[in-house]
Amino acid sequence: MVAGTAPLFLTAAAVRRVSSAADPSLPAGARVRWGCEDRAMRISTTLNYATDPQTAATQARELEAAGVDRIWIPEAYGFDAVSLLGYLAASTSTVELGSGILNTYSRTPALLAQTAAGLDALSDGRFVLGLGASGPQVIEGFHGVPYAKPLTRTREIVQICRAAWRRERLVHDGDVFTLPLPADQGTGLGKPLKIINHLKRADIPIYIAALGPKSVEETAATCDGWLPFLVYPERMDLVWGDAVAAGLARRDPSLGELDVVAGGLVAIGDDATQYRDLVRPGAALYIGGMGARGKNFYNDVCKAYGFVDEAVAVQDAYLDGRKEEAADLLPAELVENTSLCGDEAYVIDRLAAYREAGVTSLNVTPIGGQPAAVLGRLRELAEHA
Repeated sequence: MVAGTAPLFLTAAAVRRVSSAADPSLPAGARVRWGCEDRAMRISTTLNYATDPQTAATQARELEAAGVDRIWIPEAYGFDAVSLLGYLAASTSTVELGSGILNTYSRTPALLAQTAAGLDALSDGRFVLGLGASGPQVIEGFHGVPYAKPLTRTREIVQICRAAWRRERLVHDGDVFTLPLPADQGTGLGKPLKIINHLKRADIPIYIAALGPKSVEETAATCDGWLPFLVYPERMDLVWGDAVAAGLARRDPSLGELDVVAGGLVAIGDDATQYRDLVRPGAALYIGGMGARGKNFYNDVCKAYGFVDEAVAVQDAYLDGRKEEAADLLPAELVENTSLCGDEAYVIDRLAAYREAGVTSLNVTPIGGQPAAVLGRLRELAEHA
């Protein structure tokens, strides 16, 4: 780069993708970027939802002291995430706390809005509402709710939550939700109500776990953050570039920049490459086992990265019950480039790759050492990447 010039982050292709918003005077040859160039990436991590609450609180305080910016609490079909988030809100003081994620089917939009507002009050304005559609296996199998219109449902939930947080009376006429409930669907006694409490914030951040192009575009257009999965940073633009650019082209500037959250396992040290294979069982579960043939979003992402034959083979093995074989079939390239396991020089290079891809927040799982120490060192390295 020529001294004294700013780095360029929009390619000619990106300019075409966002022609309505892009500056046509931008020269070609620069890479698409979705994030912020002038600050270090934030560091976040996920705590196991099966962890004993007292142990989780101790871990959260240690992570907070190490400078971790945000802790995510997942929710699948074990303990609910909200209870632990409330406990951690009372046990910490500075770290942000996020639901990673609450599904969009098992709670009404109003309840999601209430829950987020309550957790934001408990944490003194430190809560982030992470939402996702989950999948039909969990939604229909565990919750007994039809897995219908996931994109429309998520869009309307975002709209209703924001209206609730502005303390508006909830009136919504959508394709999925109608508030109040029409008389022909209930007693006819429903009334437009607004949330009773005065909230800590009317703009609680909303992050969406999105993979499909329409969902990613909507997230980039309307939400505060995006939670992609199994991110291979050098190929993010290949898979999601068009969708993100289309969303950003219609994004309300008042939302600020889109926070792109990605990462994986992290281990730092001369012998840390040994931990890369720990990626395999979890990745095989999602790529091979989360859904049926022809209905697996994670498998589709793997194919979009260029690993078409491998994705099919992993899924076939996993669905046939050969889980170890499925893990072994994952390409070494995918395993290496969706994690940050290596010596410090290697990790710095990977941090630069994530940053160049537009990732603004790392979400990593520390291994090969005390978690707070690993993440503390990662923060130091990220400040110089």
